[in-house]
Amino acid sequence: MSEHLVKAYNSLSTSFTRGEGIYLWDSEGKRYLDALCGISVTNLGHNYPAVTEAIQQQASTLLHTSNIYSIEWQQKLANLICEVSGMDRVFFGNSGAEANEAAIKVARLYGHSQGNSDPHIIVMNNSFHGRTMATLSASGGRKVQAGFEPLLSGFIRAPYNDIESIQSIAKNNQKVVAILAEPVQGEGGIIVPDEGYIEALRQICDKNNWLLMLDEVQTGIARSGKMFAFQQTNIIPDVLTLAKALGNGVPIGACVTRGKAAEVIQPGNHGSTFGGNPLACRAGYTVLKSIQKNNILDNVINSSKQLISHLKSDLAGHPDIKQIRNLGLLIGIEMKHNYQAFVMHAFQRGLLLNVTAEKVIRLLPPLILDKQQTEDMAQQIIGCIHSFEPTKTSS
Repeated sequence: MSEHLVKAYNSLSTSFTRGEGIYLWDSEGKRYLDALCGISVTNLGHNYPAVTEAIQQQASTLLHTSNIYSIEWQQKLANLICEVSGMDRVFFGNSGAEANEAAIKVARLYGHSQGNSDPHIIVMNNSFHGRTMATLSASGGRKVQAGFEPLLSGFIRAPYNDIESIQSIAKNNQKVVAILAEPVQGEGGIIVPDEGYIEALRQICDKNNWLLMLDEVQTGIARSGKMFAFQQTNIIPDVLTLAKALGNGVPIGACVTRGKAAEVIQPGNHGSTFGGNPLACRAGYTVLKSIQKNNILDNVINSSKQLISHLKSDLAGHPDIKQIRNLGLLIGIEMKHNYQAFVMHAFQRGLLLNVTAEKVIRLLPPLILDKQQTEDMAQQIIGCIHSFEPTKTSS
């Protein structure tokens, strides 16, 4: 590793040089099965033909102009996002953190427009929204916040999946203007809320004239079996944030708004030099069109059923497993002990995954798995779990 890189990551010395579909190859030629997708980024797998072709064509014509001018692919992608989501307007940035920053600014602008000079946003314990100052302040874990105090004010914390706590805040705090939540908590441990939770948040927001803002940076772009996880319910949010898989590896973020939230941002309120550039937007447009054309949503449903069936049957009775939970191909296997050492165990056996919340094996496999690949992935995951022996340092 270069001594000139900031030590922001505990990166392995292994370097990948090529990707194809669900596989990656390192510089030594070893092949790895990718069950992480760069943390839910390459949902269509590596080197997806339509996306690769779109990137190559756009790179050969135009990379950047500026938002001073109209950008055709930006308009096309915004139209398509609104078409498939039921939302009204899109602001493009470069990452999930930027998308959530924009959402926070929308909420504060909305509050001021309502005569609230000190607007507050309800956020959830164990949430994760990014590493910028505003988004780490909104996140619900001390690990990401420690050492960066003083945090930004204006956030009220509530337990996730606890409607009574939200109702209590609504009764006792007149400063609230919005709720920011993940449909499924990713970094928090693949926490899938109770049925009706998101709908109840929508009802509370409607009753109190708040904005419902859903962070779908990890759950969006078909991973749940719907294009967006909120479509598993019968509600639509006021603000939706996207990134990660929207570009299948090309950096892009989007803050998508609807109704009263759609008119909040006006010229001069917000901006981004690179946000909405032709390359990123053409990649995003091609990703969404590919999902529509190639029945990716149906494939997610079928692959997730097959994979979860294997995991639950073949790991039944395993002494370390507490629970297996999922929404589509967003999968968490919660263990009874600290399983962080399991990441290297799997890596050495050619399987890429990670562990979040110290005890949850997080699986975010490509959405293009066929039946045989799903079978192979299930057996490799199961084999790695059965062959791993927690030590005193990991228990």
